[in-house]
Amino acid sequence: MNVADLQPIRKDAVAVRTLLQAPLQLVALNDTVGWENLITDENVHRPQLALAGFLELFTSHRLQVMGNTEVYYLRSLGTSDRVRAFRGIVERRVPAIILTNSHEIDRELCELASEYNVALLQTAHETTRTVHILSEFLGDQFAPHVVVHGSLVDVYGVGVLFVGRSGIGKSEIALDLVERGHRLVADDVVILTRKRDAILMGTGSSLIEHMVEVRGLGIIDVRQMFGIRAIRYQKRLEIVVELEDWDADANYERVGLDDSTVEILGIPISSVKLPIFPGKNITVIAEVIALNYLLRTYGYNAARHLADKLEREIRQRNERQSGTFDQRAITYFQGDDE
Repeated sequence: MNVADLQPIRKDAVAVRTLLQAPLQLVALNDTVGWENLITDENVHRPQLALAGFLELFTSHRLQVMGNTEVYYLRSLGTSDRVRAFRGIVERRVPAIILTNSHEIDRELCELASEYNVALLQTAHETTRTVHILSEFLGDQFAPHVVVHGSLVDVYGVGVLFVGRSGIGKSEIALDLVERGHRLVADDVVILTRKRDAILMGTGSSLIEHMVEVRGLGIIDVRQMFGIRAIRYQKRLEIVVELEDWDADANYERVGLDDSTVEILGIPISSVKLPIFPGKNITVIAEVIALNYLLRTYGYNAARHLADKLEREIRQRNERQSGTFDQRAITYFQGDDE
């Protein structure tokens, strides 16, 4: 399976009621009015100029956030001007208005929002914090994602995705890694989402969660069998291990000087092609892949280290045309009575 050819999926809109899942402790000020309104843009807007009457560039399709500036401005107006200013916002069918700092508005304005089917929500968070959380939350909701057939496991803190043909043993490898103390993120259906510009986060589906299918045995619930320590709900993807059947005529990486990557949703991810044949301990190799990735992340490359040693040895031998060279790892064996 070529993960680079997967087609990204992206939501066109999310309902206002989805905002209740954001970590803002939102409170509805006009019951459930407008909860089914659709938000089609991940950006949020503060309607300061719109309240003052300049509506030519008003982005009414965006979520509106009203903080101290907007609320205090409305309070400074007379009743008729306040209603007129607020009507200019809600009559353009904005999806929702969020009041920060636990602000409240007049009953007339709440009724006006309900009249135009605009959700009116309140949070105790300050405006800057609210905008940050909403941007992060909506960015996640609208982020492109792909669905991959594979197994995602947290191995020594490294997110390793096993892919390959159906029946090659991805689930069995994941189960073996769990038994060795590692943590399963998802099996069979892995959903990868691009967070920001350089991060891919992986999770499972809400239906399968942490179930694993073992051919010949059936469905295994990893959480119930191995406990809460054996699972996690999300993990950053850092390595793709492509399992393939052993081919004697194929050329496989022997040294590892060149880093191999695969591009998923425009993000390059380290990749390893691993040939499978009977008797090969893939679980241990998977652990080594994760540990080697950590070493490289912290600046040590075993292949490069060996290449540098060979280069130094060749240079020294060229400088010394005669004499003997010791090929042993140590020059003198000390006594060993064990």
